[in-house]
Amino acid sequence: MRDHRNSPATAATNDAIAQLVADGHEPGPGHNARVVKLDPNGKFILQWGGHGSGPGQFEMPHALAMDTQGRLFVADRGNNRVQIFDQNGKFIASWSQFSRPSGIFVDAHDVLTVTDSESTDKKGYGYNPRFQRGMRVGNAKTGEVAYFIPDPDLGHADPDTSAAEGLWVDPNGVIYGAEVGPKSVIRYVKK
Repeated sequence: MRDHRNSPATAATNDAIAQLVADGHEPGPGHNARVVKLDPNGKFILQWGGHGSGPGQFEMPHALAMDTQGRLFVADRGNNRVQIFDQNGKFIASWSQFSRPSGIFVDAHDVLTVTDSESTDKKGYGYNPRFQRGMRVGNAKTGEVAYFIPDPDLGHADPDTSAAEGLWVDPNGVIYGAEVGPKSVIRYVKK
């Protein structure tokens, strides 16, 4: 399977029954834009996706997460949306209200946290004119965004420096954001 992977960005498991890989960190033709499902030993089961902006297509699938129902949430970063699938690739929904997703996490209560590390207020790499960089926290069942955590680096000297890309949320709701540009991890505690 290694020769077929082009630039995997992340992986997820569903209780050790299968592994799911977002393969397509690099944009454009010549690069993959898909989700791959493997058995626990890494044997290929199936794949779905392809370049494009239609339902089930991707441009830089960047992160994966599963909700309590076993639905797969894919951070389709290049298309400024989160896409939702069953674990066999059946398209369920597409949500753009979470901006340009780089990282995604769903906790045991279906609280969905999505980080946007790229949107800026000017045209350029990662431009998403409707949104500001930061994290959006909401409901994985309904898609409702409950609140926004602005990027603490928005006043940074280099406005193209990314904020949190990867993220993890502990059982107490404390968010940990892995920042690629500043090479740090920031801890966010709800007040």
